Amino acid sequence: MKASPTTLPTAVLVGRANVGKSTLFNRLTETSRAMISDVPGTTRDRKDGLVLWRGQLFRIVDTGGIEYDKTETFDDVVQHQTELAMKEADIILMVLDSKEGLLQQDLKIARSLIGSDKPVIVVGNKADGRTKETVTEPEWYRTGLEIPRPVSAVRGNGLGDLLDTLFEMFQKLGKHVEDYKEEFFPKIAFIGEPNVGKSSIINEILGEERFITSPIAHTTREPNDTLVEFDNKQYIIVDTAGVRRKARVSQGLERAGVKQTLEVLKRVDIVVLVLDATKPIDQQEKKLAGLIRQAGVGCVIAVNKWDLMEGKETQAVANMKRYVYGHLPFIRFAPILTISAKERQRIHKLFPLFDTILKERERTIDDNALDKFLNQTISRHKPARGKGVAHPKIFRLKQVGINPPRFELVIKGMRTDVLHASYSRFLENRLRETFGFTGTPIIFYAIPSKKV
Repeated sequence: MKASPTTLPTAVLVGRANVGKSTLFNRLTETSRAMISDVPGTTRDRKDGLVLWRGQLFRIVDTGGIEYDKTETFDDVVQHQTELAMKEADIILMVLDSKEGLLQQDLKIARSLIGSDKPVIVVGNKADGRTKETVTEPEWYRTGLEIPRPVSAVRGNGLGDLLDTLFEMFQKLGKHVEDYKEEFFPKIAFIGEPNVGKSSIINEILGEERFITSPIAHTTREPNDTLVEFDNKQYIIVDTAGVRRKARVSQGLERAGVKQTLEVLKRVDIVVLVLDATKPIDQQEKKLAGLIRQAGVGCVIAVNKWDLMEGKETQAVANMKRYVYGHLPFIRFAPILTISAKERQRIHKLFPLFDTILKERERTIDDNALDKFLNQTISRHKPARGKGVAHPKIFRLKQVGINPPRFELVIKGMRTDVLHASYSRFLENRLRETFGFTGTPIIFYAIPSKKV
């Protein structure tokens, strides 16, 4: 189990805090994955992205701002992450702020790059309008590196020339730039409240300290995507900021991180809801379960810190499952796995579950099998009446979609609320007993009809 080794040539963005590295990353990758703000140190973890230029791809890595005057708890760790990213890269892009000018912090970083065995390209960001010429002024010679290449990450100015230069350098280095081809990798997101161990689980999956972990809530400020290989299959793993109740989320970066986490639910295939085995399930986790169900994504419930559970009895796992399903009824379809990131217990069992759920989300049931199923189910338990005086009658059950599995329920009459909601739940349970659908929600559409 490891991070997937990439054959793509790689460039890394480095520089002090708040010079616009993340804005440049977003512009080059044509995404909004990297969180942007005026607060120095917004980016903590390194992020990978793909850059498509003239029909070819290379890999780019965004890093946290290097700060030699340590003022924040994570500065040493952020710098370590940056050093690891530079070690993996083929080309280093040192980003400067051409509006603010050259600072002592920039000079220290430049000196550390002089003599590097990797090519260094100096990028003068924010060079738009009247500041475009300032990057040729004498002060920029003090870096000991090349004169900055003026670009504007916000407007896109100068990026075409920069990309052409990068491709030329990759060719000189003998690095093969691949032609673009569309590939599908299942996306798996890890979500949960702060400090339940999401990043620690991912670190164990990757076998490296890819994400910053600590006991301080909201260490991870934004979602991060990483390509992972397991048993010759590839997955995109997403770590997210912890989600707390809105009343407890401070303005600014934490709130933006929570918003991005909720946006992640719209673009992933499976969510791993991480719970802390040592703490009771609270209202926020119940709300998260509801959001997962509403998003229609597959789900695994990972009960982390299982090693801290004292006096575990033979029935401890079964008791935990009853407890979790009792408090999170919205996602009773999700398999539960007790794990320990710290002790490396059962983390590897997540991937077979992912494979099972991905298959179950694409399961299709033919009309004949559904007709037989419906007749047997109705004979066992007649439809329960909801609103109205007429007894409900179900004409047909037909599958109309996958990812997640969706079924059309044709009901006699002019209204759909004639069927009691509990009967839909009964149908869902029977479908699961008969056909499977492990780890995925099932969606019903009630269609009123006067005749079959």
